[in-house]
Amino acid sequence: MELARAVDFAQARHQGVLITLRRDGRPQVSNIIYLMDPAGATRVSVTETRAKTKNLRRDHRAVLYVVGDSFWQYVVLDGTALLSPPAASPDDAVADELVEIYRRIRGEDHPDWDDYRRAMVAEQRVVLSFRPASATGMLAS
Repeated sequence: MELARAVDFAQARHQGVLITLRRDGRPQVSNIIYLMDPAGATRVSVTETRAKTKNLRRDHRAVLYVVGDSFWQYVVLDGTALLSPPAASPDDAVADELVEIYRRIRGEDHPDWDDYRRAMVAEQRVVLSFRPASATGMLAS
């Protein structure tokens, strides 16, 4: 499947399944909410302590599976992911990026940004940046 076509499909959605690799090579599967730009750069808010984060710190390979309007409509994006450090302060660059991700996915402001930013630090939130390199799937409905 052409990568650009798969990215167009995935960009119109925000829910997917991220697959990372455990130490033993078996898949670790996580439901996620993501933000994808037209070039395919994908950002996800994750916590430092989750298995997917630990897996990606060790091995940057990942797969993003996105289902369409029917079970038979989907794309699978294969690529690599990089992780920011955890948000360390409510006003640091990571917290700023987490605010942007929230706004763009939700399409609205949070009712209390100060509280949100403090929560991002308390939860040790990290920005996962995924870059797809290839795609497979089926877009016929």
